Amino acid sequence: MTSKVTAEEANAFLTKAFNSSQNRSEVILMEDGHAIMRLKAGPEHLRPGGYISGPTQMTLADSVTYMAIFTRLGITPMTVTSNLNINFLRPCIGEAVIAEAKLMKLGKTLAVAEVEIRAEGSDKVASHVIVTYSIPAS
Repeated sequence: MTSKVTAEEANAFLTKAFNSSQNRSEVILMEDGHAIMRLKAGPEHLRPGGYISGPTQMTLADSVTYMAIFTRLGITPMTVTSNLNINFLRPCIGEAVIAEAKLMKLGKTLAVAEVEIRAEGSDKVASHVIVTYSIPAS
């Protein structure tokens, strides 16, 4: 099965829906139940020492889960976060951060995804995230 939404369509949706022409994040992969996003870190995303901040990582985890759901349902704007649990495993230091989401479950009312966050170029997971979304009634 292929994704119902391409990376280009997903990026266009995010830009329009969130008025984010200056957005530093981009969807780089959309496959069935799987999405990857990249965020080029700016000064607003960093803690002292060059660490990618926790709120930045949580935002990216939330966004990439939204995209993973879109691969199965198509663009469904009113799909909303109902829970996000993040474990910070090690510092995330770099010029860009990568978030990869894989759907674990997609039901009629809830979707659950696992997200791994890494500094770009690193094979070590900086944060592990479980995100639950509420799916609107059809």
